[in-house]
Amino acid sequence: MNRKSIQKKRASVLVIHGPNLNLLGTREPDKYGNITLDEINNNIRLRADELDIDVKIFQSNIEGEIVNSIQEAIGSVDGIVINAAGYTHTSVAIRDALLAVNIPTVEVHISNIHAREEFRHHSFIAPVCIGQIAGFGINSYLLAMDALIAAIKKM
Repeated sequence: MNRKSIQKKRASVLVIHGPNLNLLGTREPDKYGNITLDEINNNIRLRADELDIDVKIFQSNIEGEIVNSIQEAIGSVDGIVINAAGYTHTSVAIRDALLAVNIPTVEVHISNIHAREEFRHHSFIAPVCIGQIAGFGINSYLLAMDALIAAIKKM
């Protein structure tokens, strides 16, 4: 019997950053700290290496581009981590895209949206996600990746 090693496919995660997150580091440091999006992405890549997974990272200020990114994830990723930022509270289109692709998703927020303005307390996205992590700064992304991979392994 030929005993070629069969390599298991590495899990793949798409991380989506929504509007204005490209301004992190200078945008409202009292709420978001001084860390930049590039620094967050570097930490995400490091965690992906620790988890032995592939990661794709996407940022857009445009709702339709985020919807396209979600749709393009069909068949190419095992999970999605999304910080839809302001679109969390307004976008039925992003919610519907996540529902349509049926890819396990974790919603992330750097700040605790439930401790902020009332309009931020409602998420259109959370009901179609397997979970929501908010309020832990950059660690929200890392915790989301850990939780998402654990959930994918159980599926």
